[in-house]
Amino acid sequence: MVEFEPAIKSLTAKEVDFVIIGGVAISVHSTGYVTRDLDFCYLQTTENLKRIVSAFAHFNPRLRGFPEDLPFIWDERTLQSGTNFTLKTTIGDIDLLGEVAGVGDYQAVKKESIIARLYDCDVRVLTLEGLIKAKRAAGRTKDLLVLPELEALREMLSETDEE
Repeated sequence: MVEFEPAIKSLTAKEVDFVIIGGVAISVHSTGYVTRDLDFCYLQTTENLKRIVSAFAHFNPRLRGFPEDLPFIWDERTLQSGTNFTLKTTIGDIDLLGEVAGVGDYQAVKKESIIARLYDCDVRVLTLEGLIKAKRAAGRTKDLLVLPELEALREMLSETDEE
């Protein structure tokens, strides 16, 4: 399980351009969802990559699912060499995504986000509609299982807005 608070506070302190997606975003919209990692979409500019490296350096990020002795250098150049990174850190699993299936790149994801207050930080979080698009496009069993709950929540909120 990720220690969300230090991760989110570090990202905001370093002024990283990011949008929280996945389970943490779901929990913002629905209190009953539990997640084991932090997923976020990030802006892929040189400056933002430097900020991400700085934000997570003290959490000793490593590639998740790879041998511990595999050389891995956590720097801007590494982040420039890919789009998505699944990391194991001292505070838990963190996934960095340059694009989100069903939604698009960072700019598209940002347009599908709202501002939420988490751990005394204002952060961007994927909207309920954006989450539904992303979960449907991902198509994994765990994503498809949460879709009915998200769609029911959307329906409930829609009915509340109409009143």
